[in-house]
Parts: sequence; C-alpha cells; structure tokens
Amino acid sequence: MAVNLQKGQRISLTKDNEGLSRIMVGLGWDPVAQGGKGLIGSLFGRGTPNVDCDASVFLIDANGKVRSKEEIVYFGNLKHKSGSVQHMGDNLTGDGDGDDEQIVIELSKVPQDIARLVFVVNIYDCIKRRQHFGMIKNAFIRVVNLSNNQEMLRFNLTDDYSNRTALIVGEIYRNGTEWKFGALGEGDNSSNLGELVNRYR
Repeated sequence: MAVNLQKGQRISLTKDNEGLSRIMVGLGWDPVAQGGKGLIGSLFGRGTPNVDCDASVFLIDANGKVRSKEEIVYFGNLKHKSGSVQHMGDNLTGDGDGDDEQIVIELSKVPQDIARLVFVVNIYDCIKRRQHFGMIKNAFIRVVNLSNNQEMLRFNLTDDYSNRTALIVGEIYRNGTEWKFGALGEGDNSSNLGELVNRYR
C-alpha cells in the first residue's frame, strides 16, 4: 500500500524493497476552470486554460551542482547519457486523469557521482501567457515499483502556489547505500527551465 507523504517528509525507497532498481516517477496536475459570468464568461470561462506544464529532472552532484546541460532530463533531452533516467514525453495540456508526465529511473545505473535527482515542474511560456501555478490543482508526484507496478508513495501538493511559475516537487537521493525520497513542494518564481537550473549552478 502506498504511503501518502506530507511536505518535508522523507522515506526510504530501498530499505524494505531489497533489489529495487527500476521505478517510475509520475507527475500529474489539472488546470483550474476559469469562470466568469455574462458574455465574456460564456466565451472564455467554460472549460479550462491550456497550461503547458513541463516536468524535468536535475541530476545533481555531491556539491549540490548541475554540472552541465547533459545532466538535465526534460522534453528537449529525453534520456540521460547513462541510460539511468528517461523522460517518457511531453503532455501539452494536463487534461485527463492520472499521470501527465512519467520519468523512468534505473537506480542501479545512476552514475556514482550523482547524489540527487530533483524533480521540477515549470510552466512553458508562462510570462507571455500570464500563467502561474494558482491556475493548477491536484498536483502530485508518485513513485511506482516497476517490478510489480505497485505505487510506493504519493505526495499531493496542497499549498497555494498562486503567482509561482515553477515547482521543486521532490527528490530522490542517496543516503549511504539507500535511496530515499524527499517531499519538497517548494514554489519558485523562475520563468523558464534555464532560470530554475541556475539555483543549482
């Protein structure tokens, strides 16, 4: 049975799952309906805005740094050179139930000099489109053991992220011989992925 985490909580992925290697990290969100009365509401208020959220992974070394662009897995670089991290593709709208984007991790292939995998979500073209995470609801991250397809944990992001344009959602990190997951849920005002990764330069 999956563990539901709160912001700031940490849990071991491998302590009770000896031999765990292949996992899937699923991230999901739904656009909030933008309402309104009258003609404007009837023209624009029905349905939801197309908020294009993009999930990415930063592979971070022991010094807390992303050393090169190759250490970022996102819609423009779907697979890490080690084969340890693979992004399964971009979802442009956030519509539908379940995961909007999925990232497969082969823990045994993560290079030894990588200490953390940080999962982030940003809104594509957020300044031009005047969009922020107050226009998103039901955001979550979950981890699935691909050997049995069992969901191991889930973290629902319940904070108010109005006017935030990026989220640092969670991290998978080494702790001795273990792999652990940390629920971060931190909002950020970066307007694009390049700005966000500068936190780790």
